[in-house]
Amino acid sequence: MTEVRRSVTVAAAPERAFEVFVAKFATWWPAGHHVGEADLADVVVEPVVGGRWFERGVDGRECDWGRVLAYRPPTRLLLSWHLDGEWDHDPDPAHASEVEITFTATGDTTVVQLVHRGFDRHVVAARQVEGGVGGEGGWGRILAGYAAAV
Repeated sequence: MTEVRRSVTVAAAPERAFEVFVAKFATWWPAGHHVGEADLADVVVEPVVGGRWFERGVDGRECDWGRVLAYRPPTRLLLSWHLDGEWDHDPDPAHASEVEITFTATGDTTVVQLVHRGFDRHVVAARQVEGGVGGEGGWGRILAGYAAAV
């Protein structure tokens, strides 16, 4: 299976770009992209290796999306993606793909590169995961929203 690669250039230093990506995730994440039953209230990336990546619904319930595998502000974030092709959470780390985000200064801007890989690890509908994140409403559109928020 392939990797999904997307990038966007934002008019900010890497520190600001990283902060918006991690600490202000819900300000740019599409509200309709959630797995919980309730509407999306927040998305949290706990700023520590081993931390959770999860959504919180307006009803207060939480749904895990993955874990923080590497946390190196302001240059790199590596997350495990535990959502299968049916958008259900699979807690087994052996079944998770990875989302790596790097932040590279280029003068007054920052190039934010996202690589989603390891789709073959998903045991339920792996091709659907790849198609979903690589398709029209996937990472490309999501990063455009992120760039606007920065």
